[in-house]
Amino acid sequence: MEQGWRQAKGMFWAMLTAPLFWLVVFFFVPLGIVWLYSFGENRGLIDIVFTGTWSNYAHIFDLTQPYLDIFVKSLWIATLTTFFCLVLGFPVALAITFAPPKAKAWLLLLVMLPFWTNLLIRTYALMAFLRTEGYINTTYHVLFDMANAVAGGHLGTFQPMELMNTNFAVVLGLVFVNLPFMILPLYSTLDRMDRSLLEASLDLGAGHISTLFNIVVPMAGAGIVSGILITFIPALGSYLTPDMLGGPDSQMIANVIESQFKRANNWPFGAALSFILVYMTFIGIAIQGLLERKDAGRSA
Repeated sequence: MEQGWRQAKGMFWAMLTAPLFWLVVFFFVPLGIVWLYSFGENRGLIDIVFTGTWSNYAHIFDLTQPYLDIFVKSLWIATLTTFFCLVLGFPVALAITFAPPKAKAWLLLLVMLPFWTNLLIRTYALMAFLRTEGYINTTYHVLFDMANAVAGGHLGTFQPMELMNTNFAVVLGLVFVNLPFMILPLYSTLDRMDRSLLEASLDLGAGHISTLFNIVVPMAGAGIVSGILITFIPALGSYLTPDMLGGPDSQMIANVIESQFKRANNWPFGAALSFILVYMTFIGIAIQGLLERKDAGRSA
């Protein structure tokens, strides 16, 4: 029996070697190099010297520079995105949970279907709706002309809605992209909840709304926290959506990082900006772990 365990342990390490090597060489090592860059300085056009300086991080929090404001704006946009994803995703996850088994499979397929399409294609599809000659303005133009004809031309000249290159377009695009990341963790938690508690609540005279907020939402706490974390972090670090849908005033921190690496050629400062996002990710994961541990202790 002991020999069998040793053989199994050897097989385990043999299977782990290749993915561990890949992870270290192609993830941790490049990430460590970028982390070292964040403590370096530019010397010439292409030379970066590791000096151990904290000036790149101090430059981020310099109130005379716009970077802290861009961070705050990025946090606000990511928070709005997460909030709207939660408000829209919770009813969808709840509906999938209580759907018939055959319909549940199709509904989950519809939620995961966007992942089968490239993000760039999905963003272009959204642009087709939001641009000045897009579907929304075209429909609005038709309705305006009909109303103007009824009013005898007193409504004036049609003015298309400015939807592109706005913060609204950025938030809408981020919700469009990240909504499945909220629905799936919520569904995973709601599908495992004890439904007898719902029946007991309704039998004792509580209404459906009261049961939803007093029974369902607390039981879905772990899924809500996971969904918020999984949605907030990609939204905060999003680059493509604000770049294509937003204007000059709608740029987020990832767009600034791109400009530091590609245009300004200031890799140390770009690395420091990047690792601020990494540090915030670690903090978010730590908070999630503490909340789950606290919830597990309360359940015990």
